[in-house]
Amino acid sequence: MIDYTRLYAPTTIREIKAKYGFSLSKSLGQNFLTDKNIIDKIIDGVGITENDLVIEIGPGIGVITREAALKAKKVIAVELDSRLLEILDETLKEFDNVDVINENILDVDLNGIIEQQRGIIDFASIKIIGNLPYYITTPIIMKLLEDRVNVDSITVMMQKEVADRIRATEKDKDRGAISVAVQYYCDVIKVADVKRDVFVPPPKVDSQVLRLDVKKKNEIYVADEELMFRVIKAGFLQRRKTLLNSLSAGLSIEKGEVENILQACGIDVTRRAQTLSLEEFAKIANEIGQRI
Repeated sequence: MIDYTRLYAPTTIREIKAKYGFSLSKSLGQNFLTDKNIIDKIIDGVGITENDLVIEIGPGIGVITREAALKAKKVIAVELDSRLLEILDETLKEFDNVDVINENILDVDLNGIIEQQRGIIDFASIKIIGNLPYYITTPIIMKLLEDRVNVDSITVMMQKEVADRIRATEKDKDRGAISVAVQYYCDVIKVADVKRDVFVPPPKVDSQVLRLDVKKKNEIYVADEELMFRVIKAGFLQRRKTLLNSLSAGLSIEKGEVENILQACGIDVTRRAQTLSLEEFAKIANEIGQRI
């Protein structure tokens, strides 16, 4: 008999694969976690309580789902791979507080699901967790943030290189548009480093778990968010160029006007985008907005 309380054990994973004739999909970026210590760190890092609604992206065979269900009031797991539905029915059968939805997270109306759940149960906070496929990590995170999904935190495992970029400050060479965008919406907290050898199959790179605490109120004044993100994108489009050149090219504004804008903001025209703080990007966008 398969021990579903140890879904993280390589022997259990092999038994499940054999029983259901399941093979891992490389195209879907499926890598199953096999280290209970890391699983515990993730659950502890999320800070799940008995009054929480937890939404999980990509439950796989239910390794983290089970641990979340032991602590949360309700868990909704969104799984793209229909082949895993039968397996999840079996591995999670003892839990009456778990719903599995067979959808692509990029197509799901999470705010609609949250509102639907409000009519069924009372919960204090809403937390998203997930082990994201490396190839689609950034689109998923940005969709959650740009759609203003009404959650308190988003705790996700991702490729360490992407995590380093998200956490990067203006003092780090890894800083990019994703750094500024995520930090505009969230406070970023590192939960755990995860070595590649604790997965089946092992990926080619190490991972990191980040918790993104969604800001309920942003202290930075931005008159036009869409314009600010255009400025950020333009600034990082050609990283080696100065702000004067990158903003002029990316926003189709004459260099003389860009120089005037930067001077009005007290920003040296020879600086590069990665050295700017979030506040400085907001200043530039607000100044441009006043001139157009």
